Amino acid sequence: MRAKISNLSDNIDMIFKHKDLTGKASCVSWDGKGKLNWTAFGCKTEINNDTIKCSCSHLTFFAVLMIPQSDANITAPHLESLTLISSIGCGISMFFLSIGLFMHFLLRKAKSNQATKILMNMFVALSLLNASFLSNESVANTGDNTACVFIALLLHYSMLASFTWFFIQALHMYLWLIRQNVSITNYMRKITVLGWVCPAPIVVVIVSVEGYEAVILKAASGKITRMCWITNPYIHYIVNIGYYAVVFVFTTGIFIMIVTKVLQARNIKATEDKRKTFRKQLMMVLSLFLLFGLTWSVAFFSYGPMLIPSYYIFTVLNSFQGFFLFLYYYHIHNDVAGNFSDDPESTESIV
Repeated sequence: MRAKISNLSDNIDMIFKHKDLTGKASCVSWDGKGKLNWTAFGCKTEINNDTIKCSCSHLTFFAVLMIPQSDANITAPHLESLTLISSIGCGISMFFLSIGLFMHFLLRKAKSNQATKILMNMFVALSLLNASFLSNESVANTGDNTACVFIALLLHYSMLASFTWFFIQALHMYLWLIRQNVSITNYMRKITVLGWVCPAPIVVVIVSVEGYEAVILKAASGKITRMCWITNPYIHYIVNIGYYAVVFVFTTGIFIMIVTKVLQARNIKATEDKRKTFRKQLMMVLSLFLLFGLTWSVAFFSYGPMLIPSYYIFTVLNSFQGFFLFLYYYHIHNDVAGNFSDDPESTESIV
């Protein structure tokens, strides 16, 4: 009839029967225009045993959506605290990453080796990731679709670039500490192009299919948070989880090889104090975890009873990752006996 009927003085009541209620029932409506976007506005949901009553103040297309008890429902009470931890961690990481970049480009650039240059590229990628995350909500709240798509693209690109530099870091250590005596012409130029160009086609394809939009997250307290991100769950899992899974398999393999090699080398040198040796080994393992981005693998354990704990562990480790990497950078440039070297003979240098 092309008539907009709303704000009825007496609500329209609709009764739906069900046998097995799985999930949370919600009365929704659609205005019949554009994409099928259901909204609960103007409708109340009442559930009584095997009956669902929808009471709505307007006329349009109606339906009852059965919303499963998903991870989003379970984590809603923790959304605000996780967001606060992320914001604080990213802010601190952004500050110290900036200091690290300042120290490198203005004070120590001439003395930097290949390992330090790779670390600085990782600093840049993580700085972009933190900056785009911290500004994401503000951009989403403006309601500007173009700005939202841009910040989502930047956030996604910088995340994939960070994953790529984790991969390159592991590849570099493999070439110099495992293979050794490897000669590659224009080595730094090639891996720099790989690190920054590899994620670009992915975000271009997602933009072309309009995969970036504003996402609404609702906390248990009722507070609504808007973020610009990927709306399609299939794209998210295939691209992000798939991309990192490939990086994780490679970096984990190199991690095991390097740890084994270093431990074997130290078993030969049994003259050191055991406590000091253990401390060095622990620092080496923690450093590799950060450099290879293995802390992101905590997301793979976000199931069952480990769901909420893994979210907090993941949030703390990865939001503060920039700060931890700065401590590593500061350590290797101030510990005369432990400077990281590109010398393949120096297996002790990564501590």
